Amino acid sequence: MTNAIDTFDPSMPLDQGIAPAVHALRSAGLETYESCEGGAGHAFPEPTVRFKGNQAEGFRAYSVVLDRGLPVVALKRVWRVTENELEGPWWELTFAPTKGWWPT
Repeated sequence: MTNAIDTFDPSMPLDQGIAPAVHALRSAGLETYESCEGGAGHAFPEPTVRFKGNQAEGFRAYSVVLDRGLPVVALKRVWRVTENELEGPWWELTFAPTKGWWPT
């Protein structure tokens, strides 16, 4: 049975190198909204997933990806400053940037 949160809109491309993390987080009910496999020509230098949630969601997300054996480098609670105004917060998970690191 497919949960709606597990269904990806084909018009919204998902980098293959970050897909396992995004699928794991979404299947656990976390609301991801931005992701990138990282590297030259990408939005982030390292594989990164941004997601929404309260103060506890980051710890739950960390547990989900840790249980899947994914190599987490950092978990951050992020605010951006735009024209001296804080935007956020949101969560950001960063993974090791090495190729072929996703478990099979």
